[in-house]
Amino acid sequence: MEFGKVAQQQLSFIDYTLPPDMPVTAASLQRKNSAQPEVYVGCSSWAQKVWKGNLYPPKTRDADFLQEYVKHFNMIELNTTHYRMYDAEAIRKWKDKASANPHFKFCPKFNQLISHIKRLKGADEITTDFLTSMLAFEEKLGPLFLQLNDNFTPKDFSVLKAFLESLPRDLEIFLELRHRDWFGVPQTRDAVFELMHRLGIGAIVTDTAGRRDVVHMGLPTPALFLRFVGNALHPTDYVRMDEWIERIKEWSKGCLKSVYLGMHQSDEVAAPVLCDYFIERINNELNMSIARPFNTPEPNTLFNQ
Repeated sequence: MEFGKVAQQQLSFIDYTLPPDMPVTAASLQRKNSAQPEVYVGCSSWAQKVWKGNLYPPKTRDADFLQEYVKHFNMIELNTTHYRMYDAEAIRKWKDKASANPHFKFCPKFNQLISHIKRLKGADEITTDFLTSMLAFEEKLGPLFLQLNDNFTPKDFSVLKAFLESLPRDLEIFLELRHRDWFGVPQTRDAVFELMHRLGIGAIVTDTAGRRDVVHMGLPTPALFLRFVGNALHPTDYVRMDEWIERIKEWSKGCLKSVYLGMHQSDEVAAPVLCDYFIERINNELNMSIARPFNTPEPNTLFNQ
């Protein structure tokens, strides 16, 4: 992911402190939850040849990558649905390949015809087609997320409002806003987060080094969907992850129901490593037992360092 990318030499000079919670977060988490949140951790693609010989067996065929992926993670941020419309038959094939992990979730990204080309206008038919095909995931369907172009501004608030109000309420949906004015103008920020809170639509948090404004700490629903953009295991990746562990730990004192972490890395061989670090930390801090990716890692690989 190139969004918010900065030069390597600038990384150590950025303040990664997470901002205070927005008021909507307190409203979403106000009830005490006796159970720990469900935590889902994964990457943005299963088709990573660089994982052969460490995460995947050395001779894994491309066609078998998904079956191997689900042995290590319990979710996938499914970005391929943004670029191509898939029919129900294709979706069912993916679902079947993930059958070995009963807890696995696919988290599809809304197709770009809806979000970037039609820009939410006159998109009812294509949205219905998209959502209908995603239902073929059945019990393995996780939250869907709608990412808007970074040139989609608050001037189109009425368009956004009408579109969000048209979405079915029985699906878990998250919204990713990118234009600076959604966050830089308090009145606008409060209005859009209140809309999401009323409709039960979550807000994506995108943690990327060069756009700290989108790290907004607003939860319109009692769920966190974090898209984490790392920098090939630069020391600041761990600083940022530690910040998130502390905030999730605090939110878990309320009624935080679920956490979804979609890991992005400039060097994809590093993505499972930071996923593993996150899981180890959250297991320790929240007394959980989430399965870690590298139960039997190959010797002498990056994953053992």
